[in-house]
Amino acid sequence: MGETNLKPVKALNLKVAEQSLTPSYKQIINQIEEKIGNGSLKCGDMLPSISELADEIGISKETVKKAYFHLRNNGVVNSTRGIGYFIAAPEVHRKKRILLLIDKLSILKQTLIDAFADTIGDRAEINIHLHNQQVELLDYYINKYIGYYDWFVITPHFPLDQSTQRQILTILRRIPNRKLIIMDRKLENLKGNYGCIWQDYEEDAYRGLTPIAEELKSAGTLNVIISQSSLYHKYTCTSVLNFCKDNGIGYRASYKVTPDIVRKGEVYLLLNGQIDMELTLLVRTARAKGLIPGKDFRIISYNDSPVNEIILDGLTTISADFEQMGRQAADMILNNEQKRIKCDFKLTRRGTF
Repeated sequence: MGETNLKPVKALNLKVAEQSLTPSYKQIINQIEEKIGNGSLKCGDMLPSISELADEIGISKETVKKAYFHLRNNGVVNSTRGIGYFIAAPEVHRKKRILLLIDKLSILKQTLIDAFADTIGDRAEINIHLHNQQVELLDYYINKYIGYYDWFVITPHFPLDQSTQRQILTILRRIPNRKLIIMDRKLENLKGNYGCIWQDYEEDAYRGLTPIAEELKSAGTLNVIISQSSLYHKYTCTSVLNFCKDNGIGYRASYKVTPDIVRKGEVYLLLNGQIDMELTLLVRTARAKGLIPGKDFRIISYNDSPVNEIILDGLTTISADFEQMGRQAADMILNNEQKRIKCDFKLTRRGTF
């Protein structure tokens, strides 16, 4: 780009909140990137000098210098000695940088990640970190990487108490909407034009069981084995209970598998968490009684994964489509568009039912 193409210096009208958890230089970076994203700043636009911007905002020159250097190192701005800093041409050939922040690794999350990575292919660089449902880790990763990644793809699974949820919203609001995709859970109180693909924990189980309502009615009672390790077990239990009430099906809930609840002719729905210990205990107990899954009693499990095609000659499941979730999140990035998508939830019938 020749110097004659540079446009005059603009007042940026930036603001820095001293009490914010986001460092001042990162606030400058975020606002400049936001202005580029919405078209307020275009290729060739000159930025104020370091001294001018420091005086305009009322902060130190070192803070502005750090922000400008970071933007330059990431190809957002260029600089010419004796001229100053200006908005760079878009880096057409630079791969997008994507940070996946996942709560916990599991077969389900691996399915999601694989679908996401396969769809992205070699068109982006993907890094994966686990926040392990810890607010402090989410806060750390956002603060550390807010100015580096082009996209943040996050599964926002954290304790559901109001205090924790308020903290999560505060942290996520630091990410520009154009960089954010939420997966696997919808955050009703997070406003803005960000991407989201989610499952509905309050309604999906009802929908998933509906195709076999008549068969469950004939069985008389649905035995629901609840894993309290799942954050959303209360919501899924309510969904199943409503389904049973509306269809005249008996409902029996248990929080652990014991020999007395395992009986011939019964149907069991496992509302499992990350580890299928309940399935292992159920089958082990049944076999001790000489009962064969799919023949002497039937099993349905919540959440599907490829291994379920093999378990017990095929484990029947009701589940969100995690491959779809990963693919559609990747498509949003590749197409540079934000969508709100309710993920498909379906019954997959196999040998155990």
